[in-house]
Amino acid sequence: MNEPLQTVYLKNAWNSTHPWIFQRLVEKPAQRPKPGSIVDVVGADGAWMGRGFYNGHSRIALRILERNPDIAVDADWFVRKIGEAVHLRRNILKLGEISNAWRVVHSEGDGISGLVVDRYDDLLVVEFFSAGAWRHRSIIFDALREHFPGCRFHSFADEHVQKQESFDYKDTQGTEPALVTEYGVKFRADPAGAHKTGFFADQRENRQWLSQQCEGKRVLDLCCNTGGFAVYAAARGAAEVVGIDIDPAVIEIAKSNAHLNHVKPRFIQADIFPWLRDAAINGEKFDVVILDPAKMTRDREQVITALKKYLDMNKLALSVVKPGGLFATFSCTGLVSEEQFLDMLRRAAFYAGRTVQVLKVAGAGPDHPWLAQVPESRYLKAVFCRVLD
Repeated sequence: MNEPLQTVYLKNAWNSTHPWIFQRLVEKPAQRPKPGSIVDVVGADGAWMGRGFYNGHSRIALRILERNPDIAVDADWFVRKIGEAVHLRRNILKLGEISNAWRVVHSEGDGISGLVVDRYDDLLVVEFFSAGAWRHRSIIFDALREHFPGCRFHSFADEHVQKQESFDYKDTQGTEPALVTEYGVKFRADPAGAHKTGFFADQRENRQWLSQQCEGKRVLDLCCNTGGFAVYAAARGAAEVVGIDIDPAVIEIAKSNAHLNHVKPRFIQADIFPWLRDAAINGEKFDVVILDPAKMTRDREQVITALKKYLDMNKLALSVVKPGGLFATFSCTGLVSEEQFLDMLRRAAFYAGRTVQVLKVAGAGPDHPWLAQVPESRYLKAVFCRVLD
């Protein structure tokens, strides 16, 4: 990393604090650097703009990491950046007092574009979203070891990312699960399974807040995945908890998580659409209903289709909430804005014939920070409501 950096020129005098610069704004270098190489970036007026990852194969050609020309992006830079991210979680947010599971690095939110790191006790799950983060993985692993001595790693990159960013990476295989605790509730995180990290720490504060409203209540957790909301509700004294998910594998994990906490939610493997229709016909009503589906799309062209799916499932979910009951609805589709999601909820309530009183709009926990100039990092929308009639 000590070799002189190649310079990449922009087609105009780019002046933005957003770290992404798209291919159409970049002059094609005479000698194209390998995907993920660190380069100096110079505007059309000759002014030095920054230093960052270059990828001639990606729609995002440049990911700016450093805007101070006197600071090298080297191994020490990664150690320092990761150290700042860890300091935020440990010393400012004091997450160690709440949980042994939290996001360590949140890509642009922590200044390392295309890198996401999650901690599950002694296990660090590293996900690459850019060729630059992947190319410098050995430096990143070494930097993480400095802050988490003796840690284990599980690392991966989704196939669509590898294709878009033009790199090949075989995931870490055979990583043993980790046992995590948050707010006194236990879960097993199994990243080697077929379900991403095996546990979603971004919902930690949302699980805690909602579970405190569940004592003595009848609770329905739709798209329950590995049982996060359902197990919390049962642990906080809900009278009855039902979890629904179409994936039989996650249902088994959810049952295991319930067993860890000595609680007995009822988990059902089913498609929520016919299940909710039947429940509504049978007059089923719940005091608390949670709807937390998987990401709907990664394609901007499919956002309208995704919103229609959200509308259909929210309308059905509202039909089984008792008058005066709570409804918590979520979207982790980053391309769907908070404004679009709230408008969808308004329309779902209209079509369901329900009056919805919004109590709280939230997102991911504070270990998922986002920069004001990079709203793309703010992917999770959480809306907590009362259904008045």
